[in-house]
Amino acid sequence: MKIYPEKLQAHLKNPLMPVYVISGDEPLLSQECADAIRIAARAQGFTERELFHFEGSPHQFDWDPVINESNSLSLFSDKKILELRIPGGKPGDKGSKALAEICANPNPDNLLLIIFSKLDKGAKNSKWLKTLEAVGAHIQVWPVDANQMPRWIGQRLRAANISANQEAVQILADRVEGNLLAAVQEIEKLKLLAPEGAVDGTTMSSVVTDSARYNIFEFVDDILLGDAQSAAKSLRGLENEGTEAIPLLWAITRELRILVKASELVSSGEKADWALKKSGVWDKRMPLFRGALKRLRPAHLRMLLRQAGAIDRGIKGMRSADVWDEMATLVLSFAGSQTLQPSNIKVLLQN
Repeated sequence: MKIYPEKLQAHLKNPLMPVYVISGDEPLLSQECADAIRIAARAQGFTERELFHFEGSPHQFDWDPVINESNSLSLFSDKKILELRIPGGKPGDKGSKALAEICANPNPDNLLLIIFSKLDKGAKNSKWLKTLEAVGAHIQVWPVDANQMPRWIGQRLRAANISANQEAVQILADRVEGNLLAAVQEIEKLKLLAPEGAVDGTTMSSVVTDSARYNIFEFVDDILLGDAQSAAKSLRGLENEGTEAIPLLWAITRELRILVKASELVSSGEKADWALKKSGVWDKRMPLFRGALKRLRPAHLRMLLRQAGAIDRGIKGMRSADVWDEMATLVLSFAGSQTLQPSNIKVLLQN
């Protein structure tokens, strides 16, 4: 079955299904859906969690540990969430067979949570996805476009018990330009800076004008502009001001995914501006992305996206990493400084 993200919370009040699939390229919404499923699973006795991260070519994936875990019974231990992250969007032939085997006889002691990036047309029509949907639920998340952004922000503000007029909502929508994570961060600031819960245009303008010396918006713009020196300076400034690594990485990854998608469309014959628009770029940001798309080759963009995935695993403790140094390497290479090459990324990805 398929479940809309906004219907997920109501669904999770019922007994859980054996399989949940989340797909899409909006990291904040994917993360929130995954968090909601994990919380509901823990409440229903799934207190352990085993994480599997599949990256690279699908034929290289080792599915035996997943199958072994899915067949194990918890005679004396708690039930377990088996979480599979497949950013490439396809499990491959071995994975398709493994998923079919797991779904043929779901283990009641396990809950399977699979997180994909955006699925292409072939994956959406695949037998393996239909098998997963037959025994479980598929939650597909979509980016929020420019027309929907004020409504989305208004809903988030109301959920935070903040009353904002139309002018205030539009100011925030214009500021974040489709970046949902940035919007959520600004709303968190509003909860602290507008304790009365009422926000007008003047208040919103003062809040979103970041009082910190460095901010994520300018940091990302510097990267897209190819200003490696300013981007590196902003990164260190944000680190010193106590900004967490994960929102910065999400911001970088979001732009990378847009550029990877646009570059694929351009390679298939689309015009650059149309490819960027189809990939979710707002009109005001078109010059930034147009320059980055011209500057960065598709293979380099994919390599950067893989490095971002490696840093994400480092942040989550899945590999040993100096996260901020690796972030600096990623930022410099994304901004045009040739510091990240296949020879040294191989070492990082193998850790």
